[in-house]
Amino acid sequence: MAWFAATQYWLSRFVFERSLAAIYVVAFLVTINQFRPLLGEHGLLPVPRYVRRVSFKDAPSLFHLGYSDRGLLAVAWAGVLLAVTLLVGLPQSGPLWVAQLVWLALWVLYVSIVNVGQTFYAFGWESLLCEVGALAVFLGNARTAPPVLVVFLVRWLLFRLEFGAGLIKLRGDPCWRDLTCLSYHHETQPMPNPLSWWFHHLPRGFHRVEVLGNHVAQLVVPFLLFAPQPVAGVAALAIIATQTWLVLSGNFSWLNFVTITLAFLALSSTWLVHVFPFHHPALVAAPPWYEAVVIAVTVLVAALSYWPVRNLLSRRQLMNFSFNRLHFVGTYGAFGHVTKERFEVVVEGTLEPAISPATSWREYEFKGKPGDPRRLPPQVAPYHLRLDWLMWFAAMGPPARQPWFGPLVARLLEADPATLRLLARDPFGGQAPTFVRARLYRYRFTTRAERRATGAWWARTPLGEFLAPMRLDGAGAARTARPYRV
Repeated sequence: MAWFAATQYWLSRFVFERSLAAIYVVAFLVTINQFRPLLGEHGLLPVPRYVRRVSFKDAPSLFHLGYSDRGLLAVAWAGVLLAVTLLVGLPQSGPLWVAQLVWLALWVLYVSIVNVGQTFYAFGWESLLCEVGALAVFLGNARTAPPVLVVFLVRWLLFRLEFGAGLIKLRGDPCWRDLTCLSYHHETQPMPNPLSWWFHHLPRGFHRVEVLGNHVAQLVVPFLLFAPQPVAGVAALAIIATQTWLVLSGNFSWLNFVTITLAFLALSSTWLVHVFPFHHPALVAAPPWYEAVVIAVTVLVAALSYWPVRNLLSRRQLMNFSFNRLHFVGTYGAFGHVTKERFEVVVEGTLEPAISPATSWREYEFKGKPGDPRRLPPQVAPYHLRLDWLMWFAAMGPPARQPWFGPLVARLLEADPATLRLLARDPFGGQAPTFVRARLYRYRFTTRAERRATGAWWARTPLGEFLAPMRLDGAGAARTARPYRV
């Protein structure tokens, strides 16, 4: 069928697939580096315990066949290797079914990880990567033209992602409506980056322009994705520009990078050939079985879209929600509420045999989240520091709301090497502390004058105890040492 082939998007698909493969590499490397201490056999929220109480139907995953840390590493390294082959284009240069099987295998492996990842994988960009990965299965190989239906499905996903994020803001915090949210956001976002301090100190009038630009990019521009070229391309460039701005101003894992990747399929190859000067390949007609599969997938997405569309129209709009366990055709959004003050949990330990008001406490330093006021916030994205992100959420309520926090303290008391590798600095050099506690602070960016005078990026104010001093009991669990107040 002549209408089936979107030949003008051959280079768009090339860039899309290489970008998605690179993101997959990062995602699986994050799993290799962090999964075992967080979710492994002896992790903070062990997967074996989780799969015993949750059925395959509720959390489809290969790990229902059996979990081991070695098996997890085998799955993650397989994901890295498959993604690298796609990054260099090996499967795409082979038969159509080979490329599809490799993309499908990547999707199965990552969905299997996400579905047992519990709160450490409960981020919108996890479901987003799963959904984008599922659509990539049907984009064809290098010899066939991209199916116009899949190009449309990718734009439909980008529309839901952007428009849903825009609606959740308008329906949420009043500061999005009075254009003041970004006077706070650069300082209070989960994980600031090296430029966040500078963004925060931009003039307030500029912050209002930022918010207004966000509204245009998320509430108006997405509709233009369905217009003919060059209008759709202009819309894609506007989305890429706003997402690049977000990359520069904060660390949001691979969320912005996936969004930019989606936007590539709204750019005609005539736009991209100026950046990627490749010759137009000779494309062959798609086989009938492939056309039938793509049409069936399009019908399936249309049917499943009922739930996200209903959610977009609802006054009680859900944010970052999957309507099925395969994370396919979900709803997205971010920062419906913007925190106006920044709170941080600072974890400390001591080697002293008893605690008193004179006890000397030393701070553990995390890799990404604010700690030492003099440390410049690091650039992390597209890498994802899962423990650091959850520490931001932990500061919003008591530790009892975070089932992983008690086990974290226990691992620190044991000086568990795998857990300590999740941190930037262990103040005890691998020696087990006798007590560990946590204190709550209010953090704010220093003013320009404070920065010149002190060299610090942050100013912090102690608010009191977050977790009383803990020590290990005979069973290896963390227990309160005794009633204690700072």
